[in-house]
Amino acid sequence: MSDQAASRGGGVLESYFKLAEHGTTVRTEVLAGLTTFLTMAYIVFVNPAVLSEAGMPFGPVFVATCVAAVIGTLIMGLYANLPIAQAPGMGLNAFFAFTVVITYGYSWQEALACVFLSGVLFMILSLLPIREYVINSIPMTLKLAISAGIGFFLGIIALSNAGVIVDHPSTLLTSGDFMSPAVILAILGFALIAALNFRNVPGATIIGILIVAVLGIPFGVAQFSGVVSMPPNPSETIFAMDFGRIAEGTFWIVVLSMLFVDLFDTAGTLVGVAHRGGLLDKDGKLPRMRQALLADSTATTLGALVGTSNTTSYVESAAGVAAGGRTGLASVVTAICFALALFFSPLAGSIPTYATAAALFFVAVVMARGLSEINWDDLTEAAPAAAVAISMPLTYSIATGIGIGFITYVLVKALAGRLSELTPAVWGLALVFAVMLAII
Repeated sequence: MSDQAASRGGGVLESYFKLAEHGTTVRTEVLAGLTTFLTMAYIVFVNPAVLSEAGMPFGPVFVATCVAAVIGTLIMGLYANLPIAQAPGMGLNAFFAFTVVITYGYSWQEALACVFLSGVLFMILSLLPIREYVINSIPMTLKLAISAGIGFFLGIIALSNAGVIVDHPSTLLTSGDFMSPAVILAILGFALIAALNFRNVPGATIIGILIVAVLGIPFGVAQFSGVVSMPPNPSETIFAMDFGRIAEGTFWIVVLSMLFVDLFDTAGTLVGVAHRGGLLDKDGKLPRMRQALLADSTATTLGALVGTSNTTSYVESAAGVAAGGRTGLASVVTAICFALALFFSPLAGSIPTYATAAALFFVAVVMARGLSEINWDDLTEAAPAAAVAISMPLTYSIATGIGIGFITYVLVKALAGRLSELTPAVWGLALVFAVMLAII
């Protein structure tokens, strides 16, 4: 082995991750993995906070969040050899808590069963050639609109959690108490997170969360309960799935909705991050897409067993790619960081709702930018996109928003005389969602 190869990680690391072939080194991959972790570490605070709205215990969900992130990211690194990290997805956790449990009336144990089966179906789909057909058949307009709509949905949840908006018997929503310390700190936290991200500060989001959490202590809206301890006992959520409603039609609609959102969120993130890192082939495709999708689906399935919502690939991985990450070694480093995060549960439990709401609202802003890529001069594209983005937060349901989008897309295209632009997959999904909206 040459000195150059040795300097690039040598021995096992060089041969396994093909560091030299990808033009990277061990040092670069380690820094990239740390960068990715810092940009997405907020999920260990936010995901338990979101799922606790569904009645799930915070401590066990914190453990499940870290475990799912470790499993998914390790598989992505060791099997797919990609610098893309995974964790329970924003939007999918909101769908779990606010749509499936709160709106549809499922228990969180029944919702976990839906997550598990969506992961199994995703795994099967990842092994079949049909996955490419389904992914490529969905109009880009709807993919972008779904991402933005989920962003708006997260935004309204964040504003509600922060107390910026409250319910009203006449207008449904109205403004909250802007003199409340929690509201003031939430707004400050959002501004701080946005500004730090603009300045490309590593760990900007988690820094913003921690700063406003500390500022809330003197005002009595936050309490510090420690930093390090042994991980909480996760037994309350392990194997807690309840398949009692598996024979109901709505159960499978929930499963398919989770599968659909997870599939396209993952596919979009994989392609986007890989493009930034120059990892796509000459045809613009990700060479190890099957392995990457299997990593995601396996993590979702195992995540449900320990007690969390769907696991997905994180767009924040782009920060690690920008720092030079090109191989799965970066993902392995990120996974190690999530494993170490298991010992910081007291810190996670100290983070108040207004602080996580600030991060949630920033995620909403990032997701909403997909609307800028839609062709607003073509109403057959713009109208369905707007229908998705507007209806998703206002119906308080990701599945309903997606359904309205597909149905509107088919109707507008058909009535406009552009039937040739409608694929069998789009027709089929529109029909499925029409049935869903009729029976729920």
